[in-house]
Amino acid sequence: MAGHNNNTILKQFLAICKNTNLVPMLLISLLCSVSYFFGVYQHSDGTNSTAIISQDHDQNCLSPKITIRTTPQPVLNFKTNHTAEDELTNAKPYVSSTYFPPCDIKYSEYTPCEDLQRSLKFTRDKLIYRERHCPEKDELLKCRIPAPYGYKNPFKWPVSRDFAWFSNAPHKHLTVEKAGQNWIRFEGDRFRFPGGGTMFPNGADKYIDDIAKLINIKDGSIRTVIDTGCGVASWGAYLLSRNILPISFAPKDSHEAQVQFALERGVPALIGVLASNRLPYPSRAFDMAHCSRCLIPWGLFGAKFYFEPFQFLAYLDGLGGYWVLSGPPINWKQRYRGWNRTQDDLHSEQSQIEAVAKSLCWKKFAEKGDIAIWQKPTNHVHCKINRKVLRRPPFCQAQNPDQAWYTKMDTCLTPLPEVAELREVAGGKLANWPERLTTTPPRIRSGSIEGITEKMFQEDTKLWKKRLAHYQNVNSELGNKDGRYRNLLDMNAKLGGFAASLVDYPLWVMNVVPPEAKIDTLGVIYERGLTGTYQSWCEAMSTYPRTYDLIHADSVFSLYQDRCEMEDILLEMDRILRPEGTVIFRDDVDILLKIKTMTEGFEWSSQIIDHEDSPHFREKMLFAVKKYWTAPSDANSVS
Repeated sequence: MAGHNNNTILKQFLAICKNTNLVPMLLISLLCSVSYFFGVYQHSDGTNSTAIISQDHDQNCLSPKITIRTTPQPVLNFKTNHTAEDELTNAKPYVSSTYFPPCDIKYSEYTPCEDLQRSLKFTRDKLIYRERHCPEKDELLKCRIPAPYGYKNPFKWPVSRDFAWFSNAPHKHLTVEKAGQNWIRFEGDRFRFPGGGTMFPNGADKYIDDIAKLINIKDGSIRTVIDTGCGVASWGAYLLSRNILPISFAPKDSHEAQVQFALERGVPALIGVLASNRLPYPSRAFDMAHCSRCLIPWGLFGAKFYFEPFQFLAYLDGLGGYWVLSGPPINWKQRYRGWNRTQDDLHSEQSQIEAVAKSLCWKKFAEKGDIAIWQKPTNHVHCKINRKVLRRPPFCQAQNPDQAWYTKMDTCLTPLPEVAELREVAGGKLANWPERLTTTPPRIRSGSIEGITEKMFQEDTKLWKKRLAHYQNVNSELGNKDGRYRNLLDMNAKLGGFAASLVDYPLWVMNVVPPEAKIDTLGVIYERGLTGTYQSWCEAMSTYPRTYDLIHADSVFSLYQDRCEMEDILLEMDRILRPEGTVIFRDDVDILLKIKTMTEGFEWSSQIIDHEDSPHFREKMLFAVKKYWTAPSDANSVS
């Protein structure tokens, strides 16, 4: 009887198997198990972070949800601790499969794409040798740039506007060369910046007051400004207190360490030179361009080069924007003796400037004392009518006006967007600051940024407020207004939402839009009243080591997969990050796990944090802090 029952049960079981196709189910279960254990193995990297894969219970065992559960570990220390001599420490050897040793002390101020030895291989014609010339792949350094012995965290803003530690930028040349012009003074263990300049020895503040008597800089219509040949950036430093955001540039070592001093002071600046390439900014970016004895050879190379600085200003300057010029040849009747030039020479140069400005359809707005100001038109209606007669210079035809990454300047006039009638502002009128920050930018409103709508812009603004709050829960120092972070970099800024969320804090953000990005949004960032630059992260940035206090890297390593090496991007981040600086990575969890492993070789402390919405998102954050270390006191090598 029992045997009969067993046979019956077996027959029923086989029937069920036949009807339900049990073999595929067993195979799926087996594959799920293998996938689970393989996933756990793959995501466990020997660190304190472990990837846990949870499965949706669907029949195909797909759609894994990944979260990071972190075993107890010390909370990251985001505070600065090294501001006094007795706290200095040196780098110590670290055993790691991805360890990157310190470089020799001779590289402490290394800027790879502006290396003076490499530049000598290029022609001096039109200052081309001073442009970006980056090392080839086999020339890249695979070591960490050391801070000089005695390096201290910079003074906090606004004290940093007036003081910088000598040990951070140990160069006294300017204190002698510019002693009579109040650029910089050496006092004990620090530099003091009295705020003077070549054309404003009585101080930048008074000089800005003189400009303010000629144009309105108080109503918020002037927000973004570029300073050409900035010196130690005192003009930009004093503009910041007036709610005007400058970016300053000068060539490397035209005057020793001028851009380095600007950055130590907490003023936005980049190494750059006006030569054969456009500077890395979009068209219509700035409300005002400034040149105070910036040493541009206006007539040196004949008409072609003479026009190109104006073409640079014409495509860069915002609609109705101003160009402010002081120094030769302005006020030449009073100044010619001190400039050691003849009256005829200076008169001829100013006449040339006036003629070219007129050919660009700029109007002379004002001239008083040492300051002359021209204004760009808000559209090209009249300009096109005049061009039918003058025909010089012609309008550029095929060139993208925003394309500015290794883009050659040309002797043609960058056209403004078309308008329907004379009073219309080409491309759309900008709101005054601070409304400009949250008002939909004209490039989006007009539909010229493909795929970005007004609704998407508004949602992005809200999103970054929420993300900032999440960041501040992890790093409370980012929520303080005491100046812990001053110089910030967003490596993939998109619409500038990260910078916009931080606008109430005493800091500035350099918003980078990589040329490899699907959509060029740098023009939108400038229309919001923020600042930034184009930069490919397969190359080094045009800035000194130890520029930034905090770096934000949103999807940067996803963007550059299969384009360049992760370690080279991380080495560049390490170069431009200050000791005890912070990095916030946002990316896919698999990428972050690789980054976390690799940054151990940089001696960074790091921790993976869940997405602000849910631990089930693949996108996570990796917070990292760079270790404090310097070159040893003997300065022979780093150990």
